[in-house]
Parts: sequence; C-alpha cells; structure tokens
Amino acid sequence: MRFAYLFAVAALGLAACTPAQRATINLDAGHVPAEYQARTDTGPNGEPIDIPAVRAAYLNDRNKRQRVPFNGPESEGSIVVDPYARVLYHVLGNGEAMRYGVAVGRAGKGFAGNAEVALKKRWPSWTPTQNMINTEPDLYAQFAGGLPGGVDNPLGSRALYLYRGGQDTYYRIHGTMDPSSIGKATSAGCIRLFNQDIMDLFDQVKPGARVTVRSQADSLRYEGPLIETPEGYVIPAREQALATGEAPAGLPSPVESAVPAR
Repeated sequence: MRFAYLFAVAALGLAACTPAQRATINLDAGHVPAEYQARTDTGPNGEPIDIPAVRAAYLNDRNKRQRVPFNGPESEGSIVVDPYARVLYHVLGNGEAMRYGVAVGRAGKGFAGNAEVALKKRWPSWTPTQNMINTEPDLYAQFAGGLPGGVDNPLGSRALYLYRGGQDTYYRIHGTMDPSSIGKATSAGCIRLFNQDIMDLFDQVKPGARVTVRSQADSLRYEGPLIETPEGYVIPAREQALATGEAPAGLPSPVESAVPAR
C-alpha cells in the first residue's frame, strides 16, 4: 500500500476550506485538447514519470488554459491570483493574459497583496510547517523531515515559491495529483493547477516575477459577482442571469459565492 499517496489524498480532507460539492459526471465524455493529453516528464531523480491526461469532464470553460482580455493594472510578466474567482492570470501585455483555472485551499486565502517568485522547483518536496506539527503531531510529525517529490507528493509536478521582502510567505503555486479539484474550493493547500498547466506556467515565469494575490474587494472589482454551481465551480453571476433570464440583483459577495457556509 502506498502510504504516502494515501496521506496526500487524506490531506485534501483536512478541516480548512469547506470542500465544494461534487456532481456525478461522466469522466470520459468529450474531447481532451492536446495540451492536456498524457505526457512523460523527468522526475526528481531522473526517472520517467507518466502524467495522465486530464479528463474532459474537468475541462470546463473556466478551467481550461486560454488567452483572454485582461483589464488589471499589472505589467507584462506578472502573475495575478484571484482565489475568489479561482483563476490565475499570467499577464502577456497588450491587454491580454493567459488564464488558468485553479483550486483554492485554506492557505490560498491566507495571503493577499504583492510578492515575488523567489524559487522555482520541479517535482518539489513537501515539509509541514512547525505549526502544523505542533497542532496535529500524530498526523504531521512523521513528515517533519519532508516528503520527497514525485507522484505521491501533493505539490505535484512543479511549484513556485512566493517571498515578500526576502521572507518566505509559505504561499505556493503548484500542481496537484487530484485534477478533479481544479476550479473548486478544497480542504488543504494553496493555489493548485493541473500538472500540465503548472508545467506550462513554470516554463514561462522568470524568477523575480511579481505576483499579486487579489483581495475580496479586488476580485469583485475585476471579476464581478460570482455564484457557485451545484457541481462546486464558480461562474460569473451575469452568465447565470443570462441563462435563466433573471435579473442579477441582490447577488452574494465573492466570499459567499466562492466558499458556501456550512
């Protein structure tokens, strides 16, 4: 039994952000674009690692990597994380950005403002913080020495480490071994992308790149009100209003939309 893998899966269920409801869906339906097909990567010790294709059911319009108009003030080369709209933008300039769908855990909403990409790591290792060990020693103490990078590691294929003023923020943008979580509120972690997407972003982003993590107010300003679907994704409220013919009056705030209270 692969205990490390079971731990990574179990970590998704730890009390943090309330997990979004999942619908019963046909995971094999639809077409998978070339950028989300299976691929083979080189692991931390030079070994080949097979990365499965992303199932078409997970590739809704907001989750798929795509070039979109961008109206924020950030400069070319910057990263903008919106944990409430569950998207990440890599600013391309000329009013455009590459948009990626993300999953957001509790730690993904514990930081806002500016930082920079100080480190980039392929198949990164993972080490619980001392606070995690102190709070739940039965769960985390055994990993105090770190969990090596690889297919059993919850950080996935790549990670970007954010620092502010030379200090580690402990905020990570990383891959995931659970592609079904993308676009949803999850129980643990920071900002996670499909492994194929974090690999693409990793190759595009330079060390020192500026990162802006939007606040709730900024999310509302640039993305507008959001609502959560029965499947656990968020969509612009205006899209729902157009689909139903209902006026978008009295819509909830980004927080209420993105993380339903339970």
